[in-house]
This record gives sequence, structure tokens and C-alpha cells, in this order.
Amino acid sequence: MQKITILKDAIQKPEVSDNTTIITFDKLKSWIKQGKIIKHLFGYQEAEILTYHLPIIPKPFQTALLLKLLSRKACHFKDEQGSRCAITIRFLSQLFWQLIKDYRRKPKLIQKVHCEVEDLIKQSTGKPQSSYRIDLLTTPVYLRTDLWFGVRSGGSVGHIAGVLNNLDEFADKPVFLTTDTIPTVRTGIETHVILPDNSYWNFKEMPSFQFNEIFGQNARKLLNNKKLSFIYQRYSINNYSGVKLSTHYRVPFVLEYNGSEIWINRNWGKPLKYEFLSERIELLNLKAADVVVVVSQPMKDELVVRGIGADKILVNPNGVDPNKYFPNVDGSKILKQYNLNRKTTVGFIGTFGRWHGAEVLAEAFGRLLHEFPEYTDQVQLFMIGDGETMSQVKKSLQKYNIADACKLTGLVPQEEGPCYLAVCDILVSPHVPNPDGTPFFGSPTKLFEYMAMGKGIVASDLDQIGEVLKHGKTAWMVKPGDPESLMYGLKSMIDDNDLRQRLGNAARQEVIAKYTWKEHTRKIIEKLKERCEH
Repeated sequence: MQKITILKDAIQKPEVSDNTTIITFDKLKSWIKQGKIIKHLFGYQEAEILTYHLPIIPKPFQTALLLKLLSRKACHFKDEQGSRCAITIRFLSQLFWQLIKDYRRKPKLIQKVHCEVEDLIKQSTGKPQSSYRIDLLTTPVYLRTDLWFGVRSGGSVGHIAGVLNNLDEFADKPVFLTTDTIPTVRTGIETHVILPDNSYWNFKEMPSFQFNEIFGQNARKLLNNKKLSFIYQRYSINNYSGVKLSTHYRVPFVLEYNGSEIWINRNWGKPLKYEFLSERIELLNLKAADVVVVVSQPMKDELVVRGIGADKILVNPNGVDPNKYFPNVDGSKILKQYNLNRKTTVGFIGTFGRWHGAEVLAEAFGRLLHEFPEYTDQVQLFMIGDGETMSQVKKSLQKYNIADACKLTGLVPQEEGPCYLAVCDILVSPHVPNPDGTPFFGSPTKLFEYMAMGKGIVASDLDQIGEVLKHGKTAWMVKPGDPESLMYGLKSMIDDNDLRQRLGNAARQEVIAKYTWKEHTRKIIEKLKERCEH
């Protein structure tokens, strides 16, 4: 091959050619872990990384050095704003000195953040019900402070747009301060992108600590002298910008809490290096918030055990826009694109996280075709998305030799999701229990999207999923994490078209009555009014 292109948080995909190898950054990391990188050294005439924004490439010195070792000639970083940086000896030297400088500054930054957080915790300890007066005729501000970029699909995208697009039904038009644009947010909403600088990207957790100061300074400049009604923040690891801004503007603070990143790293990743400080920041946000919005009862129970007042916690399941997800969405383009020509299509959409159970579905589908070969030419699996467990999915497809009965789309933009779901006859939510035995705290957005599509649903009977859906009434429920149970659930739905239609119709009626994003947003505002003087 003449060229290798490595994609890191890139939205725009380069054109495929015979002379170019295109891989993801995660694939590059797997080459390194498996020792396969050795056979690629100096194997390309040209090497490049295509990223969202040049200053925020993780581990820039090591990455640039590796890129240099992959290419015999030219290599460079390139971003989607058109910036390009050749990797020369001089550039490598600059990156090396940045690494040394940041390493020396790390202790000072950690100490600074620690002191600030402890002071803010003291101020919020014993804080009574908010005494701030709320004026819903003034501007609400929504903060998205996650340091991941180029995300165009998944539950977070649906949730952010769901709340933002409905806020002005109950308050003034919001201002959206974010680290990245969200394509499904209405174009009329005032949006400002605030990006981190190039500091500390050689050290995994450090940029998130540093970003508090950068985000806060830019937010105050952008908001200037606006009259605000409240600050709403979707919590992200190590960020307390919402606490500081609500204090500065003397307005209520609403925290959307989707689970502990610390717990997720312990159970589905590696423990954080600065776990204690991350825990203190998480606690600060929870204590300082006037309202904490969680998506499930297990999440509320966890917070109450941690000492957060039950009266300020709103359990508010995720939702859907039923005007975008509905039974008559046109999927004809997708049918042709993927040649979905079998009688029954079993569908799944997601980012293939460890809790999504995509690998359980692949195993169940493999067993179905193995034990009931009469389905082989009649049923196909349509898996929409990509992510961490995709390799396990592919192993199951290979084990049962059923790759031709399964279509894998890769990630698709959130706004195209309804068209993909429209081609399915059965939709599956195969979520798995938490590995440590704690209650499943999620509220899968796919669940409500499936319901709105009016399709037959097969789902894990797992905490909130089993509360929203009722077996034999709105879905067919199966034992979580059990491929055998899921296989027979699929068989029941495949064999009975009338059952699929009855359950699908009932599920859509249920979601319209209880689980729209408009209703979700209304509950937030009502809770805020209850908690604050107005």
C-alpha cells in the first residue's frame, strides 16, 4: 500500500482507493497491543491521521512518533477544519518539550483543582432548597462538556437534542454551550462551540481537569450580560463548570447525571489514576445541584445511599420524538442499499457498548439458524452501529458460519436511524446485567425509539426495561444475558406476525402517552419550579 489514513474522531470519511489503507485509531491501538504493528513499520509511502481538531490529538508525541515510523516518506496530522501539520524532526521536538512542560505542571494543576473543589464542596454542604428566584422568561443555558468529538449517533446524541429541542416549550429559547455540534439539535438554537487547548493531551485524565478553567472563561464571555433562568449540565467526568457558572450568575443548577464514570471505569475499563479527585468532583456536582435528573430508580437509590437528598432527585426515563420515529417511515433506500431480501428482518441499533448485549444477540441468532435450519433463507439479522463488542459479534457470526445472513452497517448518523429501523420486522434490546451484580441503571434510548416505530420488540427483562415494557402486552421479554432465552424469544416473534403487530401497536401507544422528549422536558421544568422560588 502507498498510504495509510488513521481516523480519530473524524466525521468526514476519506475516499476509498486501492492505494490507501483506512483504519480507525482503535484499530491502530489493537495492532500495538497484539504486536502486529511491527510488520507495518516503514510499510507505507505516506501516513496521516485525520482528526476532528489538531490540538486535541491524544498522546500527540507518541502518536506523531509512531506515524513517522509507519511511513518511509511524508507523514502528517490533518483535521476537518482544513489544518495540516507535517511531522518533522522540528515538530517532534516541539511536542516533546510540550510533554515535558505539562509533566512538570501536573502536580500544580491537580493541587489547584483539589483546593477549588474542596472549597466549593464546603459551600454546598448543607445547602437548603434553592433560594434563587427562577424566571422562565429569561435564557436557560445547556452545557455539554464531554471531551469526545465527532459523535453523531447514540443515546447521548438523542438525549441532548431531545431536551434542547423542547426547552422553549416551557421556558425561553436556550443557549447551547458545547464542545461539539450535535446535528439533531434544531438550527434555530443559539450554539457556541468551546474547545480545549493543546495542554496535557499526553496525559489521559489531565485535559478534563484543565478544561474547567477554559470552559468557564469562554462561557462567561459568551453569556456576557444575558439574564439567565438556570444552568443545565449533562455531567461529564471531572467537570464542575455548571456549579461555578450557576454560582456566578446566581441561578439554579440542574445536573443531568447518567451514572458514575468512576464506576464505569472500574467495571468496564481501567480505574482512574486520580479516582479520589474525580469522586470529589462528582460529589460536588451532586451536592451543589438544585435538581438532579436521573433516568432510572436504581440510579436514584444509589445517590440517596451516597447522601444526596431524595427530594431533589427526579427519576425521568429517556424518551423519543414520535414525529421522527413512526411506523410509516420510508426505508426503501436502505432495503436496496443492503439488499435486505429475506422474509423477516431482525434489527438492532446501538454503539455496541459492553452493556448493550450485541454479542448476546449475535450468539442467539447463530443458535437460531443452527437449531432451526428452516429459517436460514427466511430470516436475516440487521445490526446498525459499531463499537467495543463488534469483534465478539463477528466471532459469533464466524462460529456459526452465518455472515451472509447478517448485515453490519457500521455507525450511521442519528438522524438516519428511523430509516434503518423502518426496514426491520423485529427490534431487539438485548441488554445485559451489570458485572458486579448491582441493579442495571440504564434507560436505553433505543427502547423508546423501537416503541415509537410500532415494531415487534424482544427485550431483556432487566430493571427499567422490564418496567417500561410488559411481556405479552408491549413486547416479548427474555432472560438478560441468556442467548438461549433470546433465541426462543426471537423464534416466537418470527413465527407470529399478528403477535408482532399487536405488541408493536400497543408499544407505540404507550410511548406516546408517557415517554416523549417533550414530556421528559416538562417534568424537568416542573421539578425545577417545585424546588425554586418563582
